[in-house]
Amino acid sequence: MSNRHLARTIAMQSLYQWDFLGQPQTGLPEIIAFNRREFAPDFDDGGFVQELLDGVIARREEIDAIITQFAPNWPIESITLVDRNILRMGVHELKFSPSVPSKVAINEAIELAKSFGGESSGKFVNGVLGAIYKDMLAKNEIKDIDKKPPKEKPVPEPTSAK
Repeated sequence: MSNRHLARTIAMQSLYQWDFLGQPQTGLPEIIAFNRREFAPDFDDGGFVQELLDGVIARREEIDAIITQFAPNWPIESITLVDRNILRMGVHELKFSPSVPSKVAINEAIELAKSFGGESSGKFVNGVLGAIYKDMLAKNEIKDIDKKPPKEKPVPEPTSAK
């Protein structure tokens, strides 16, 4: 499991607990600390978990409005806790995180949904985030990181048989 994927897993679990407990104004640092001890006691994420959670919490109302716009048949409170918080993280990374490519944000959210959500969670998350991404493309709201060409892998030198 990559470091960023593990960090997203810890962030998702923390958001899930925070949401389950009624979104208390305080307590998130304790939830994060508990989840770190439980799931990755020696893991150094370089602050990624905290950065991700801070971004989601700071923009939660805006993120929830975006989810509601792109999943109009699913009021935010009727989406399962797991799916709702995976979507919150995905929308944050997709729209507001300048260092995470859009396709990475979508793929990571889908993988979390497949691992922790219900049978159709992956498809649901893919549909919502895919629609948001298509809207971003249509409005030319492409992040700078998505404008850069992908890094090419170096081609190994052929070895000659002597």
